[in-house]
Amino acid sequence: MSADYSLASTSAPNAAAAELTSYDLFNGDADGLCALHQLRLVEPRDSVLISGVKRDIALFDQLPSGRPLQVTALDISWDRNAQGVCQVLNGGGQVTYFDHHSAQTLFPHPQLNAHIDTGLDVCTSILVDRYLGGVLRQWAIVAAYGDNLDAVADRMAREQDCTAATRGALAQLGYLLNYNAYGESREDLHFCPVQLYRSMHRFESPLDFMARAYEFRRLQEGYISDQQAVQDLLPYTANDRATVYVLPNRAWARRLCGTLANQLVARNNGRSVAVITPRSDGDFLVSLRIGSASASRADIFCSRYPHGGGRQGAGGIDRLPDRDMDRFINEFFAHLESETP
Repeated sequence: MSADYSLASTSAPNAAAAELTSYDLFNGDADGLCALHQLRLVEPRDSVLISGVKRDIALFDQLPSGRPLQVTALDISWDRNAQGVCQVLNGGGQVTYFDHHSAQTLFPHPQLNAHIDTGLDVCTSILVDRYLGGVLRQWAIVAAYGDNLDAVADRMAREQDCTAATRGALAQLGYLLNYNAYGESREDLHFCPVQLYRSMHRFESPLDFMARAYEFRRLQEGYISDQQAVQDLLPYTANDRATVYVLPNRAWARRLCGTLANQLVARNNGRSVAVITPRSDGDFLVSLRIGSASASRADIFCSRYPHGGGRQGAGGIDRLPDRDMDRFINEFFAHLESETP
């Protein structure tokens, strides 16, 4: 699909890297954290870091204007940032982009280095792992577990001769890093993603991070506490293809919504799952997962909504108006019905 953006007709002069202000933009979840961590261990760079909660993905909007920038973007949707990419390129800057979400508006440019793969069996950290030749693969395995790619992560771990205990530890870390990213605002999170990245970046091995970092212990404690609150959770509605859950308006619910969606779809016998979480302004946030029994695409369905998007198996809507919740549920069920294999 061609992009309808205002790109300069010729590339801007290639400024020397030393003359460019460097920015690293990354998703605050396990995949974004591990992708940047791998990249900067191998290719160190003094960059300004920009991240946020899981759904803060229009990060190019936070870049300054008026000077050439060297920007690396990791695990944030191309389609939500394409206009910002154009502005950087037209300003004489350079962009390196690693991602696995929808990129229907992707375009070529001499100052753009794009590593984008929207396949079902990849995440951004796996793309970085390929780029780096696998030198820090355990971090890519952590990210794959955190991004709900357990089968892929298991295969990669076995190829690395990881023991069952090591696989379990890497999985736990992936789940906890992902858990930390969910919330309506940074106040909901245990750690700001930039702070968590800086702590991770002190360790070449994920196992060393788990053994020595205070942040890991705090995430363990927070997760156990939050999980106790969902023991009695019941479905809001369901049919033979999907189950919908509506959480209470609590900080623990906003923290757990994405992790909970992953857990629920894994044990839902191939059926899809939607987890709806109230926002403080009265609207809702939606985390959607497509079950193995469906040929539907989460990204296509969620993109119908103004604040929605994602990838094939997992998507979300940042803001679903309160008045539209029942319509969303009906459309979700109808979408699954129409896409049944």
